[in-house]
Amino acid sequence: MAVSVRFSRLALESLKDIRVFDRGRIVQAVEEQLTHEPTVQTRNRKLLPDLVPSFPCEPPIWELRVGDFRVFYDVDQDVVHIRAVLPKRPHQATEQVL
Repeated sequence: MAVSVRFSRLALESLKDIRVFDRGRIVQAVEEQLTHEPTVQTRNRKLLPDLVPSFPCEPPIWELRVGDFRVFYDVDQDVVHIRAVLPKRPHQATEQVL
């Protein structure tokens, strides 16, 4: 069963500031990995149960790793809400990204 994906205003604004090449990779990863079973942990997807993000969301928050970027999202029934897309530098913890 396919899940629909919705981008928040913050996520869309963040995507505008990202290079076109990276933006395409991020959108492709979202389509491939979050439209089916978005709440199953994988190598590039993990649950962040104790994280308190700086943006509005519905707990629990999830993280999708796409290269040097992190896509933060939550799931409400059959809808994935992309809350933020943020760059992550090497050796930086997820808490430091937010």
